[in-house]
Amino acid sequence: MAKAALKAPSKVDAFLWEGTNKKGKRVKGESTGSNMALIKADLRRQGITPLKVKKKPASLFGARKKKITTKDISVFSRQLATMMSAGVPLVQAFEIVGRGHENPSMQALIMAIKADVESGTALAEALRKHPLQFDDLFCNLVHAGEQAGILETLLDKIATYKEKVEAIKGKIKKALFYPSAIVVVAFIITAILLIFVIPQFESMFQGFGADLPALTAFVVSLSKIFQKWWWAIFGALAGSVYILIEMKKRSTKFNLIMDRVVLKLPILGEIVMKATIARFARTLSTMFAAGMPLVEALETVADACGNSVYGDAILQMRDDVATGTQMNVSMKASSLFPNMVVQMLAIGEETGSVDGMLSKVADFYEEEVDNMVDGLSSLLEPIIMAVLGILIGGLVVAMYLPIFKMGEVV
Repeated sequence: MAKAALKAPSKVDAFLWEGTNKKGKRVKGESTGSNMALIKADLRRQGITPLKVKKKPASLFGARKKKITTKDISVFSRQLATMMSAGVPLVQAFEIVGRGHENPSMQALIMAIKADVESGTALAEALRKHPLQFDDLFCNLVHAGEQAGILETLLDKIATYKEKVEAIKGKIKKALFYPSAIVVVAFIITAILLIFVIPQFESMFQGFGADLPALTAFVVSLSKIFQKWWWAIFGALAGSVYILIEMKKRSTKFNLIMDRVVLKLPILGEIVMKATIARFARTLSTMFAAGMPLVEALETVADACGNSVYGDAILQMRDDVATGTQMNVSMKASSLFPNMVVQMLAIGEETGSVDGMLSKVADFYEEEVDNMVDGLSSLLEPIIMAVLGILIGGLVVAMYLPIFKMGEVV
């Protein structure tokens, strides 16, 4: 039997309306909905008699809709959790959060979810219609909250989890961005010198009638290569970056190799390892506290940990736990987790406080990552300055060596 196709989410548009309130006063405003009839019905529920409702025209010079980021989802989670904790009904909470959002794409997403919930769809199912924004972890926790009648509590845990994960991602990006930016800028400056500045010196050197110093000759040869093949060099670099990005998106094996390489890098590898353990502990703690079965939770955590090497180890832990092995025993066998993490988990399993112990592990490693990123930044600054000084200074010295040599001869 063919499976029924999933119902596509209703398109949400903006409508401008005018009407009269219960006092007969003329009012106007803007609402969002899937069609004009629903807008009119909503206005009547609010005690407003609609006189004119029309679809809001798209602005000719309006800016393109912004992409929905993970930060948008994190803020949305916290806002929804706060609204529900304050006793605001779910549909009304969506209305308030949606109308107040600055990102039009996020506003449309929230209103689409609100329309589904209003039509009787469970919140978890409404969220599953948008897998790019709401992953399995998010939807599973919401589903658990709905089933147990503690949705506001679970939403608060989701919001805290999202905030912590975004913070740890931000720290990793901070550790990678500064050196990457400096390398790119240094390459561009060096290329400009080799293509535009060095040739001016080369034309001057041609009239010297003497052999150039080895360093100067090397730089001049490098300049000729850049002048002739600059388009190929830049194209190859851009192509390499594009291929790496596409392979990371499409190839599981490539991701596994890259993650292994990153973990073996000095300093940065340790930062990534600790950040991965922090995400693993935070995610599993949140799911365990929500009452999800351990085997199911581990499968979700494997996808959320952010590293293929640890993801495979967690899936192996899931298989071991499913056959009756204690999680700390399987964790120790993987040789990927520090002894402290294994011991903390063992204590949690013995005392029945796995979620609490994992939360403490996550707090500890998040602080460790924060301290290491700050230390790495302080360490890299003088190193990068020294490298830039040697690179740019070397080019300058190479160009002035023949002039110094002529001065000695004279």
